[in-house]
Amino acid sequence: MTRELLPTATPARTRAAVLRIVRPHRRTAVAGFGLLIVATSVGLLIQPLLGHIVDLVAGRERAAALAVPAALLVLVGLVQGALTAWGLTLVARLGETALADLRERFVERALALPLDRVERAGSGDLTARVTGDVARVAEAVRSALPALAQSLLSIILTLAALALLDWRFLVAALLAVPVQAHTARWYVRNAVPLYAAQRVATGEQQQQLLDTIAGASTVRAFRTEPEHLERVAGRSRAAVELTMRGVRLMLRFYSRLHVAEYVGLAAVLAAGVLLVRDGSATIGTATAAALYFHNLFGPINTALALLDDAQAATASLARVVGVADAAPAGPAPVRDQNGGGVSVRGLAHAYEPGEAVLHGVDLDIRPGERVALVGASGAGKTTLAKLVAGVHEPTAGTVETPPGVAMVTQEVHVFAGPLADDLRLARPDATDDELRAALATVDALAWAEALPDGLATVVGAGGHRLTGAQRQQLALARLVLADPAVAVLDEATAEAGSVGARVLERAVERAVDGRTALIVAHRLTQAATADSVVVMEDGRVVERGSHEDLRAAGGRYAAHWSAWTDHRPHEDA
Repeated sequence: MTRELLPTATPARTRAAVLRIVRPHRRTAVAGFGLLIVATSVGLLIQPLLGHIVDLVAGRERAAALAVPAALLVLVGLVQGALTAWGLTLVARLGETALADLRERFVERALALPLDRVERAGSGDLTARVTGDVARVAEAVRSALPALAQSLLSIILTLAALALLDWRFLVAALLAVPVQAHTARWYVRNAVPLYAAQRVATGEQQQQLLDTIAGASTVRAFRTEPEHLERVAGRSRAAVELTMRGVRLMLRFYSRLHVAEYVGLAAVLAAGVLLVRDGSATIGTATAAALYFHNLFGPINTALALLDDAQAATASLARVVGVADAAPAGPAPVRDQNGGGVSVRGLAHAYEPGEAVLHGVDLDIRPGERVALVGASGAGKTTLAKLVAGVHEPTAGTVETPPGVAMVTQEVHVFAGPLADDLRLARPDATDDELRAALATVDALAWAEALPDGLATVVGAGGHRLTGAQRQQLALARLVLADPAVAVLDEATAEAGSVGARVLERAVERAVDGRTALIVAHRLTQAATADSVVVMEDGRVVERGSHEDLRAAGGRYAAHWSAWTDHRPHEDA
């Protein structure tokens, strides 16, 4: 299957999404940045006070004259510290709130993505975005955003203070700007595509690792370890090479910044000498100007250095927004069947263009009817089941179902937390008695109450481990709680052995009792008890009828049944 990565937002879409998220919190933004402006302005009093002290010393004033400016220096430091802490707290709150909103939007849209779209992209792409990209954006919000805001304010206000001392000091300081501007443009031009490529390479590397680890048993069985190791190594080399290119870019970036610093400081010192010589400025004023420019080193270097974090975070943000800002997939059009039936007409589906897996399937399921899908692997059973359940959208044809369709597959995820909370995913307002009733319906109440803490037992990752049969019973109990009109089961008994499968088959019968049901039958005993059996081959329906009629017809189903019973004379025949 061709990899088709999930969307990445354009710069315009990224900015629009961020503004949309920040807009409800603009009061916090105004208050936070306003406090930082005041704090920075107060801090700019330090250099003139130090210059005044220099003038007092140069003028051989008495030591007592230094008391007032010294006290003011202490007061300025205290006020600036308090205001800066308050402002940075508000800016951090703004960033964390916006990040939380973005995360929620990302998860909401990620869960709404069509499954086939995620499959085409590969789980590595989505995993890289939800882990690495979100973490990079979070780190930028927590550290880079407050630091960048404070640095930019310091730069702007310090340049204004230089102009107030003497406009010629400002002109001298601005001699460094062309070098810094050229450095910034050069860096951004090279960094933006580099970091975008680096994030893609990381996603591809993670996808290859997931594919290799997930298929480890198959890889070992076919002795293809060297080939897979080479693929992992190749993807890793590509990611490392891009990382080293980024390191080399940063080294060149900082060397150019140092040139700008020396040019600007030399110009300000030269201006100070000339202005003091002709009496236009005092030694204290020249000292204050030099201190102002020297104090710009930190904010300017911080702001420009944060371009590195900003570019990496922007590339990650565009990938997160690409999913979070995607138009939500609307529900497939359905028509109420007045009782809960299913109607499929001319259904065709292809995961890849020109490679159809279903061809013109027609199928009617009466309200309350239980239909079993039978066929060899690759016949199209699971694809048809997912289309009926609404997991995929058909390439052609229509699927009409009533509102309320639920699907249970052989791959059941147990969420970490109390068993009761896991069950309430299907119905959040369910009472404990309703949870027990659902478990009893699928013959799971006995083992659930025998757990160390009963329904309060923590299951899932880090909790009590459930067997394959228990996980399937849990999924069927969720189905009972959700109470859908139509139930679609895709080999929901495949994970259990013979004894466990019989338990699960009874649980399936009870869970779907009274519902319209489409069951992909892993075991033909499920087909034998169904109201109707549909046999598929090469993406088409080739037989349909009751279990007895199809056996008597001597066709494909009869051959399947004969092969099944010949191999299981004592279990299921």
